[in-house]
Amino acid sequence: MRWSQLYVPTLREDPADADAVSHRLLVRGGFVRQLMAGHYSLLPLAVRVRSKIVDIIREEMTRIGAQEFMLPALHPAEIWQRSGRWEVMGEEMFRLRDRKGADLALGMTHEEIFTVLSQELRSYRDLPQIWYQFQTKFRDEARPKSGLLRVREFTMKDAYSFDVEATGLDRAFDLHRGAYERIFARIGLPAVAVQASSGSMGGSASVEFMCPSEAGEDLVVRCPECGYAANTEKATSALPEVADGPGPDAPERFDTPDARTIDELARQHGVVAERQIKTLVHVVDGRLTLVLMRGDHTLVEQKLVDTLGATAVRPATPEEIQAALGASPGSLGAVGVPAGLPVIADEALRGRTDMTTGANTDGVHLRGVDIERDIAVQRWADLREVTAGEPCPDCGAGLEVVRTIEVGHIFKLGRKYTETLGVSVLGPEGDRVVPIMGSYGIGVERALAAVVETHHDEQGMVWPVAIAPFEVAVVVLGKGDVQVAEAAETLYTELQRERVDVLLDDRDERPGVKFRDVELVGIPFRITVGARGLANGTVEITTRAGGETRTVPVSEAAEHIRKLVTAAG
Repeated sequence: MRWSQLYVPTLREDPADADAVSHRLLVRGGFVRQLMAGHYSLLPLAVRVRSKIVDIIREEMTRIGAQEFMLPALHPAEIWQRSGRWEVMGEEMFRLRDRKGADLALGMTHEEIFTVLSQELRSYRDLPQIWYQFQTKFRDEARPKSGLLRVREFTMKDAYSFDVEATGLDRAFDLHRGAYERIFARIGLPAVAVQASSGSMGGSASVEFMCPSEAGEDLVVRCPECGYAANTEKATSALPEVADGPGPDAPERFDTPDARTIDELARQHGVVAERQIKTLVHVVDGRLTLVLMRGDHTLVEQKLVDTLGATAVRPATPEEIQAALGASPGSLGAVGVPAGLPVIADEALRGRTDMTTGANTDGVHLRGVDIERDIAVQRWADLREVTAGEPCPDCGAGLEVVRTIEVGHIFKLGRKYTETLGVSVLGPEGDRVVPIMGSYGIGVERALAAVVETHHDEQGMVWPVAIAPFEVAVVVLGKGDVQVAEAAETLYTELQRERVDVLLDDRDERPGVKFRDVELVGIPFRITVGARGLANGTVEITTRAGGETRTVPVSEAAEHIRKLVTAAG
């Protein structure tokens, strides 16, 4: 390809609305343009990178025996209603009606649709199956941001496995985990596999692949010593045991008229946060529920959802709280609450005595609370957010909390969808068997942006060779110099013959402009062809990562580049 024919609308200044490095550089480098919030047009350079990422994913999916499909992006509501997710997906699902009044949705994911397709599987002999596709997904994000990292329209590689038994699912899950590790290594992403919540997908287990980046919106807890890693929605830690005194024989009331927060109670009455019981009130699937946390701990709402198997959880309103407990937030507690009000408590409170909590009377608290004696806890669970420095649950070392970008997610779905949608096959004993499923996703454009987040410098992007829009740029210096032009054309042809993905910068521009553009768009190698070098029979080869420049004989330049590309790939 010749740069004079290529559409690359580079910008000299950063876009004013770009908040992430990848957003800023992809716009400046002429890779993307925004149509509206959360919707981006991919320009030729981005299409080339995307295609190479897709090719790598396709190769690794083929390697594990997966077959490629292409399913519709527009789905009938009835299938989603049967699975129960029509309501669960809430406002993130784009919904519409056709001219006949039928309810439809733009697909957020394709578990339901692939499951319906699997109804044509007849026998256990048809299994296992691994099916996948590259398809546009739609999610009505409330606050799309950071360019391609958080959008409303994107390409997902989503795969689905169907097996007769759980051992088959385990094998498919492990195959995908290995494939994902190879994919991310090949495209240059330092992705870490972490334990994760399955969320609205359901299922027994899930693993996220997270790329450390300040542009990320997810927090991962990891151990630098043993490798333990989990999303904060799943992470645990080994808190040190706390030795409490016995306290009084019964809780004692005391006035706290101006103490409505954990900090105010600590400051005004000397009750440290770790000796307080924080009472949160949530509505879980329509039922008011008390959630008890240690005063210095934060609830992870997804842990509550996962623990209770809930489909809808929200904080209760002040009016709902007042009606149920007779007090306002800041004076709430679970001592003596009505028997029909569920109480779930975080494990960090188990066995604690001589604690302080609200008395369900405005401006009054209780001290000397023995949780097992005074509170009817129906369920104990790990509900708290892990913080940096807490001991690792596996080895005891101090944990780190890292901001990350989620670039892939794999799930053991189980039989949630096949049972709900009525899929069964003839088993080996002649009975009907419900297949067990897995689901495996990679966001293609998000992976592209994550690569930029992890591969850039002050001059621009630094693409890994495997997915760079071009592997090498031949830059022609010297306007109207026939000898230089002919030498560059010869090199261009030789590199094409060697199957090197080459861009010939034949523009009528100053050398500085050409060099800046090549650096900005991140082409891994640059061959500079100029009159001064040709006079000595040489050209300059510059490596984008690190900026090293070597002088090479013209006759050896194509072979030198071929070796560099092969070694880097």
